Amino acid sequence: MAKGRKNGLYAGISEELSALMRTGWADTERHDLKLDEQAPYAARRRAALSARFPGERLVIPSGNLKIRSNDDAYPFRPHSGYVHMTGDQARDGALVLEPRADGGHDAYCYQLPRDSRDDDEFWTGATAELWMGRRRSLAESELVLGLPCRDVRTAARDLAGAPEAPTRIVRGVDPALEAAVTTDEARDDELEEALSDLRLVKDEWELAQMREAVDSTVRGFTDAIGELSRAVASSERWIEGTFFRRARLEGNSVGYGTICAAGEHATIMHWTDNDGPVRPGDLLLLDAGVETRTLYTADVTRTLPISGTFTPVQREVYNAVYEAQEAGMAAVKPGARYRDFHEASQRHLAARLVEWGFIPGPADRAYELGLQRRFTMAGTGHMLGLDVHDCAHARNQEYVDGVLEPGMVLTVEPGLYFQPDDLTVPQEWRGIGVRIEDDLVVTADGHENLSAALPRSANDVEAWMARFAG
Repeated sequence: MAKGRKNGLYAGISEELSALMRTGWADTERHDLKLDEQAPYAARRRAALSARFPGERLVIPSGNLKIRSNDDAYPFRPHSGYVHMTGDQARDGALVLEPRADGGHDAYCYQLPRDSRDDDEFWTGATAELWMGRRRSLAESELVLGLPCRDVRTAARDLAGAPEAPTRIVRGVDPALEAAVTTDEARDDELEEALSDLRLVKDEWELAQMREAVDSTVRGFTDAIGELSRAVASSERWIEGTFFRRARLEGNSVGYGTICAAGEHATIMHWTDNDGPVRPGDLLLLDAGVETRTLYTADVTRTLPISGTFTPVQREVYNAVYEAQEAGMAAVKPGARYRDFHEASQRHLAARLVEWGFIPGPADRAYELGLQRRFTMAGTGHMLGLDVHDCAHARNQEYVDGVLEPGMVLTVEPGLYFQPDDLTVPQEWRGIGVRIEDDLVVTADGHENLSAALPRSANDVEAWMARFAG
């Protein structure tokens, strides 16, 4: 029986209660489930992974619940590599690719089965079905995933006793499974790299998910603009809550901690406290993305004049960032280096900073020395997909030192951030932060801006706000 709370109200379970709880339950096994539409794509991804590691056992866990406090867990989010290879989102699962003599692999998925009604586990534990909700049976999971499914409660024993074979596991996800196998950290890192490499180019199903994520995000931004007056009357958190409502309504959640940064908070790259005032005359930097129910996320930023119009200095900064983004987006095309869009944006911003007298020139020298980074802070974008910073473990030669290919999805997000205590810039520039971010997919002949429905130029932003801002 599951361990009860130290301060629980009931001392135990009577035999009569136990017998009562085990009887009178209907058979709810579902026989009408269909193969998930992602399953054929996941099978092709597994085949690509298999080809990289012939003769080796590969273990990709989904992960376990993480405790927030006492018996309260954080919302579960499975490991992205597991999701990509299976289409599944269940906790306590694991994909195993078992090597065959011909160099290929047999794939099967460990799952936590439904709780039996033959003992008290199904209703006494904080993670039992009557507390957490119904899970799929193993047979149901096989129908949906198109994979043989096994009871994960035997996984550690199975792996420990499996025939000898070189084994790799994704580390830091499931301690029990990690302890059951003998692996090498460097070789495990190569598995993590491969899982990221294989997400660099999205298949057609994934691109449809990205469009869905961005479309919902566009609606979320419009919602936020429509409730801007409520934020002025309260705080940045009104905007955060407004966007979150859209994310939960149409998707799984937000894809990352929403940044609602008004005034000088806009100069903080990852401001997520979102508890500051929203004042007319200041700028509001909103960086947010909806995560679909299949866990693909958008990542979009707009910087908005809270009063509806930019001041002259705000407009000058905004236009510089907009022009830098235009230069960066123009460099996104197949065959271009991944670094090209970053370099184009940063060179433009370096030139403007030299022109304004904030860094010494000439502009090319300023860029080569990285002097613009005092005010641009970060890179100009990143890969996007199942994670907001997708493919983070991919090999450098495939990612930052690689070449763009059709199907890659990335952000272009230059910014300028003038800190409120920066004495190297005039007073009226201090506390201004501007970032413009869009989600682009590389196409056969260039790129498509998935978030183009959101206005970008200063004039278009002002017109948008005049139409929607409450």
